[in-house]
Amino acid sequence: MKVYKILIDGKWVSSRTGETYKNINPATGKTLGIFQKGGREDVREALKSAWRAFPKWRDTPAPARGEILFRAASIIEKGKRELARTLTQENGKNLEESQGEVQEGIDTLKYLGGEGRRLLGETMPSELKNKFCMTIRQPIGVVGLITPWNFPFSIPCWKLAPALVSGNTVVFKPASDTPLTAIKLGEILMQAGLPPGVLNLVTGPGSTAGEELAVNPMSRATSFTGSTQVGRDVYIKGAQKLCRVGLEMGGKNAEIVLRDANLELALEGAVWGAFGTSGQRCTATSRIILERPIKEEFTRKFLRMVKKIKTGNGFQKGVLVGPIINQGQTEKILGYIKTGREEGARLLTGGKRLSTGNFKRGFFIEPTVFGDVKPEMRVAQEEIFGPVVCLMEARDFGDAIRIANSTSYGLSLSIYTRDVSKSFRAIDKLESGIVYINSPTIGAEVHVPFGGIKNTGNGSREAGTTAIEEFTELKSVFVDYSDKLQKAQIDV
Repeated sequence: MKVYKILIDGKWVSSRTGETYKNINPATGKTLGIFQKGGREDVREALKSAWRAFPKWRDTPAPARGEILFRAASIIEKGKRELARTLTQENGKNLEESQGEVQEGIDTLKYLGGEGRRLLGETMPSELKNKFCMTIRQPIGVVGLITPWNFPFSIPCWKLAPALVSGNTVVFKPASDTPLTAIKLGEILMQAGLPPGVLNLVTGPGSTAGEELAVNPMSRATSFTGSTQVGRDVYIKGAQKLCRVGLEMGGKNAEIVLRDANLELALEGAVWGAFGTSGQRCTATSRIILERPIKEEFTRKFLRMVKKIKTGNGFQKGVLVGPIINQGQTEKILGYIKTGREEGARLLTGGKRLSTGNFKRGFFIEPTVFGDVKPEMRVAQEEIFGPVVCLMEARDFGDAIRIANSTSYGLSLSIYTRDVSKSFRAIDKLESGIVYINSPTIGAEVHVPFGGIKNTGNGSREAGTTAIEEFTELKSVFVDYSDKLQKAQIDV
């Protein structure tokens, strides 16, 4: 069984804790490798390494930093299928989705590599004669990145690419459930030419390695993707040391289907949005809000489609719903299913753990649909993060918008309608960072900003034109070539 190391100062080394743990395939229960259980001292050493590397990396021309990202993208393209297989083994999503995730990483590295020739500031006129004003972007320093298990390749790329091209050095703490994919990415970036110490990678528990990264003052910024509960703690720790914190957290996303919608399109979007990645997406369609006249027809057709969904190992052809990531998450989802029934929601299909035959050694839950769900129920308010969706009834367009906005989250909301007026009113009224018209709640693109409001985030946006904002400081510059003292805002 291969033993994997952590990356500090350009070398793959054992953790100072002397402890390791097994990484398990959630579909088969088989061990994929032995990984270091990194701790606080490892993170401290990684931070020191990053600070030693920072001056030289900061002074490396930004286009040259971008070229390294381009080379990494090229290496990934050549090994795309093998990386996807590793991802499916470790995370459980089907091979088609894994290939899509690797492609998203490639696209991200290419897009952000181009920022090496942009990193745009602004120029603006001065109120005084013979004076020039502009802004420039500069790196923050050493940044800490904490990423989740549900997108173990693309989300690290979302964070690493803008952080590195902006001139920061990095300490990266991936999720403990998916360390292998992260290590593969780290190896590729080193192969592409990152100097020693620019990228440091520490696997280990969030309670020690992650917490140290959040509290240590040597980390001048923290970018976190994960649960709202943990994200709030990271935010507090960042505030205590006055560091930049970017948060991407939970969602309770809804698809609204109005009476004039293309019903077949809405049905197809609902199945993909609710059950793609086994519902283990922050953007997963957790609620479907149906305008009353089409509720019965939609429900009947939707249940027919859901009952045909194939669940199983992500390597099996035709599988949409793969395994749940681990035992703890499986129990959490089953707990929510029990709660939904106790609250009075009607279980229309699914609701059970699959544990016989091919499912015996993995963590599998049937695609589950609740009907007659009320907005105040816990299953309609709290993030379940699994293959569970709630059907809810709305009287009309206004009621649908009200129900969609009725949770504490605000990541992604969707509406299906042929009415252009209602489409634009929905864009204005829906309380979320992302709105889809006539498509499901999932489907982010790397060149478009991604993030949410309310309990989903704290205002930062990943990807797109805003990606580098999280990892740069804005400096205002004034150049006075008048050869005399000029006083702004003072009458003379």
